[in-house]
Amino acid sequence: MSESDAGPDQTVVAQEWLERGFSCDLASDPPDTVWEDFVHDMDELILVLEGEMELELPGETVHLESGQEFLVPGGVLHTLRTAGAIPVVWLSGLAREHAYTD
Repeated sequence: MSESDAGPDQTVVAQEWLERGFSCDLASDPPDTVWEDFVHDMDELILVLEGEMELELPGETVHLESGQEFLVPGGVLHTLRTAGAIPVVWLSGLAREHAYTD
């Protein structure tokens, strides 16, 4: 992958998300990975750095590619799945005014 094909810079995104009030965690998943039926009390940002993924929400499926960001509102059931034949590298950020309690 050439530098011009590279996705967003994680350090830059992390700073921007911090300023917007979100954490920023890196994830990498192989093809055919499914994160099924999640609900968070807080808003969640998702940004694909490399590869493709599908985000399924009630009544809507969103296809995300490198550089695309999506906000999942708090309280909304959602499922993430990798799309395509290559691993997906992505960022996930939760609104920082909340914290996990489990």
